[in-house]
Amino acid sequence: MKTITTVVHDIIRHQPFLDDAIARDIVNFSGLAADIQPQVEQEMRKSVKQGSIIMALRRYAPHRTKINMKSLRELGDIIVRSGITEYTFLNSKTIIANKAKLLESVKDQTGIYLNYSSNYQESNILVSSTLTDLVEDCFRNEVRVTVKKELSSITIALPKNSSQTVGLYFYMFKLLAYEGIPVFEMISTSNYFALFLEKEYVNKAFLLLNEIKA
Repeated sequence: MKTITTVVHDIIRHQPFLDDAIARDIVNFSGLAADIQPQVEQEMRKSVKQGSIIMALRRYAPHRTKINMKSLRELGDIIVRSGITEYTFLNSKTIIANKAKLLESVKDQTGIYLNYSSNYQESNILVSSTLTDLVEDCFRNEVRVTVKKELSSITIALPKNSSQTVGLYFYMFKLLAYEGIPVFEMISTSNYFALFLEKEYVNKAFLLLNEIKA
């Protein structure tokens, strides 16, 4: 059975920025109660007094995760690359063979960008814009879902033991979100992390990520 407390706590848990602000004790509970009151009443299907919401907020115990700032400041070089196109194709019985054809065609080329990933439904290809004609030729018989041109990437060298660092990605994405910077795509390996952005956001994101290391 739903209670005002459980509904309020669920609302907060699904809004990490609010959870973080409550953990830092910088939230006006009266203002927040008024803001979420319509949502609480919708969930409860009845009128709810703001005072009851405030009491529920005071009982909320935010999850406090301490982010290791030293690890963030150990981020390595940041490399920006422009002129990237992303393709998404539906998976098929022939798509692996076409991927092999693409890799065979570029094996002797240097200075290009190519990343291939897939899940059980779709395959994603990120390539230098100079390779778009080749990609479209190799995958001409596949079902193309989307294509996005003029992307730029920001690649960051990760610190040692980054997989053990709690909140590493959360902190970076939180800063980007605060500044209204949408992330179009992201990929990571053991030692590198790459964001793909529309070109108008690249300079702002680069400066912001550099500030983390300062």
